[in-house]
Amino acid sequence: QVQLVESGGGSVQAGGSLRLSCDGSGFTFWRHSMGWFRQAPGKVREFVAAISWGGDSTRHADPVKGRFTISRDDAKGTVYLHMNSLKPEDTAVYYCAASTLDLALGDENRYDFWGQGTQVTVSS
Repeated sequence: QVQLVESGGGSVQAGGSLRLSCDGSGFTFWRHSMGWFRQAPGKVREFVAAISWGGDSTRHADPVKGRFTISRDDAKGTVYLHMNSLKPEDTAVYYCAASTLDLALGDENRYDFWGQGTQVTVSS
């Protein structure tokens, strides 16, 4: 059974940091590219970051570039999202996703599996 389980969300003040984790199981983790997306209240889900097989290539959306970093540990079957300098507009439910493509980027349709999400709330 395929599972993606996010953790690490919570409430933090603006300027603070969080590290999200997503543990994958039930599939060949190292042969999947991974992505993070987020959905704020009343808004559509948007792409945050993606990482390729092996972690050689990464992409970050413009709103988070320079503040967020995606990484992966294939031995643990885990992908991370390191979030620094958080802003109130980063408040959202954050989802991880897995794709059989080498680097699925921001197209949700390219992802095969999704987690249930973890809430991040940033107060001013």
